Amino acid sequence: MVAVLGPGIGWDVTVSRADDARDILANPLFLTLIQELELMAVNKIVVAPYNDHEARQAYAADIRAVRNLRSRVEAISEEGQSTERKQAPA
Repeated sequence: MVAVLGPGIGWDVTVSRADDARDILANPLFLTLIQELELMAVNKIVVAPYNDHEARQAYAADIRAVRNLRSRVEAISEEGQSTERKQAPA
């Protein structure tokens, strides 16, 4: 696998993106940060004034961004893993 740093710059590495993503997900600091970021945004929505729609939308966008980041890292960690396909009964 080749990891690219910039245009035309790269080197061989023995660790794949999936391995890196699994390492990130296994890191307690990452998990704590993700949980705290999501919880802070949820709490801000809860305490935001009912009629402050812009703030509520911004906090909801923060939540979506955190969840998308977590989902993306999880998806990368599963790259290359075989999955069994379930066939519908005949």
